[in-house]
Amino acid sequence: MKRTSTTDDSSPLPRSLRVTPGAPAHESACPGGELFADTLRSALLDSRNRWRDLVSLTADLAFETDAWGRFVFVSPDPALGWPASTLLGQPAELLLAAADGTIGFNPFRPTSAVRRRRAWLKRPDGSGICLAFAAAPLTDAEGRIIGSRGIGQDTTEQDGYDSAVAAALRRGEVLDHILWRMRQEVLAPKMMEAALTSLTTALGAEGAAVLDVLGDGARPGVLYETGRSLPEVLHTALSLLQTDSADPLVSMASDGRRVLACSSQTRFAEQTGLALWRIPGGRDWDNEERVLASSATGIIRMILDHDSIQREMARQARTDPLTGLLNRRAFMEELARRLDRLDREGLPGTLMFVDLDHFKQLNDVRGHETGDTALCVTATLLRDTVRPADLVARLGGDEFAIWLDGADDLAAAERAEHLRIAGPSALATLAEGIGVPLTVSIGIATRWPSRGEDIETVLHRADQAMYEVKRSGRGHWRVAHPEGT
Repeated sequence: MKRTSTTDDSSPLPRSLRVTPGAPAHESACPGGELFADTLRSALLDSRNRWRDLVSLTADLAFETDAWGRFVFVSPDPALGWPASTLLGQPAELLLAAADGTIGFNPFRPTSAVRRRRAWLKRPDGSGICLAFAAAPLTDAEGRIIGSRGIGQDTTEQDGYDSAVAAALRRGEVLDHILWRMRQEVLAPKMMEAALTSLTTALGAEGAAVLDVLGDGARPGVLYETGRSLPEVLHTALSLLQTDSADPLVSMASDGRRVLACSSQTRFAEQTGLALWRIPGGRDWDNEERVLASSATGIIRMILDHDSIQREMARQARTDPLTGLLNRRAFMEELARRLDRLDREGLPGTLMFVDLDHFKQLNDVRGHETGDTALCVTATLLRDTVRPADLVARLGGDEFAIWLDGADDLAAAERAEHLRIAGPSALATLAEGIGVPLTVSIGIATRWPSRGEDIETVLHRADQAMYEVKRSGRGHWRVAHPEGT
């Protein structure tokens, strides 16, 4: 029969420290029981020191708590700036301090083993520190929790980096969405509406507005808005924008709404700003929302620049670049609209053709720069002679046109007489040296709604009357009466 050895070769102890099964302690392989005990104690101390060193090298906090949640073991010393003697015997929850002011995961009272769970603790100076914990409950023989044990590693910097990356990604997503909405539109007002609607939705705002800080005559006003704007909100927003701060500013309006304002200056030196507000009692604007609003202000500024360019292009398409008067195309379009309204109201309108006499001679003798000055002086004289609602245009060269709403030929004749006298006087200095005075020839044609004349007929009559003045000596005016009168 084969004999089974009683020696356990798998034992972790060296042969000199092994005990033969069933043999008394004094019969161990180690000569003398005291020597065996000392060797075993030394091995245990060495193992304990090894694990203590490993924990202190890898953990910023190692702990053990009792059944009441009090620290009974803390390492290293100090831990997170706290002396171990200060923490021992104290409730572990005293270290908890969530970043948002609320208590989330409690690493000191786990109900099961956890890993990589984050919690915010506080240092002795009150500052926060984020740790990633591995922790487990301690149980007795009956499975009741009698404490906990765990380690934590400082991840504050990584947590802050992760948060910054997440915030940047969120801002990018919101701004991309705003830009996508804008690309669906062509005109600046629709682009602004899309941008403000997207922004209020992303930030949970009640409304938003783009404000003109200076306005006309230092009177601020609303350029664009979405949601419900209230005087209290606008007053608060304008007060913030008038501080000239480059950073987003927040304040509470008198009605309890929390207002966020970001200032901006367009490329055309217009002082504007973006304002957002929340319902009364709503939460305050956090730092990330302020940064997002500031970033969105750049998009708002771009839309305002686009709007200014569109308006300038439209203005240039309708105005004479030298004098600033309406050009021929704009004059004819506006005149057609005026005729429809006058017909509905049963009112007349009168057309005046004005031609600058001896203009070619002025250009030949004194040059085109002096000629341009004469055209500008004439334009100013015409604007000053009529009402703001009347139309004044430069049709081309030295030819001008005036349309008088609701006026007959008698009212037009009064203005023509004023121009006949004032024209040569205003142009006298420019006419020096050319041998003849600079005068104006004027043809007048009134359109009566009852006759149903089209605009071409009225234009022809005024033009013919003006050329009759030219042929008869220049420098005066003539009224062209409708055919058959």
